[in-house]
Amino acid sequence: MDYNTSREHLILREYGRNVQNIINFINSETDKEKRSKLAESLVQLMKQITPHRKEQMETDQKYWDDMHIISDFSLDVDSPFEIPDKELINRRPDPLPYMSNRLRYRHYGRNIELLILEAIKKEDPQERENAVIYIGKLMKSFYSTWNNEMIDDAIILKDIKSISGGELDIDLDKVKEENLFEKLYKNKKKPRPGGSGKPQKSGRKGGKRRRSY
Repeated sequence: MDYNTSREHLILREYGRNVQNIINFINSETDKEKRSKLAESLVQLMKQITPHRKEQMETDQKYWDDMHIISDFSLDVDSPFEIPDKELINRRPDPLPYMSNRLRYRHYGRNIELLILEAIKKEDPQERENAVIYIGKLMKSFYSTWNNEMIDDAIILKDIKSISGGELDIDLDKVKEENLFEKLYKNKKKPRPGGSGKPQKSGRKGGKRRRSY
């Protein structure tokens, strides 16, 4: 009995075993010109086997590359494209580094800290003040979202100064008088059930219903 477990390992399953067998047959051909012609015909067959790739705008180079991968880069043919580098394809990607820095104020999020760092770089005083006002608006919106309550402007300004190491500041009285830290995103009121709440007019007159004969 011929079981799949005893057969040669499939390298690219999307093409099936027959394509892999054809590549092995092409590789056994001694004449390079014949191998190249067979390889060109096989590329057309691979396109028919994977019609979904047409929607993904796959190029012919992808099929030629897959052919070399299935042959373990042993296929010697005249390819219209450069043979891919075996080491680059088999190399594992470098692991992504984890962020080691801890958030001091989790309810504001990491992006607020990044915005504050960018605001510190601004040299123009007016641009700095505008940045502090915008960051304060965001912080007030984020805080109320997570805590379902309002936060005093003095606390927001204190947190901005703390995160920036004292680099960013603005007059608290000005903030309160001009309401500069007003939330960017306001909660929308849900519509009351039944629309406006007004009683709907009945289509009946005098509460009686006409009979049709």
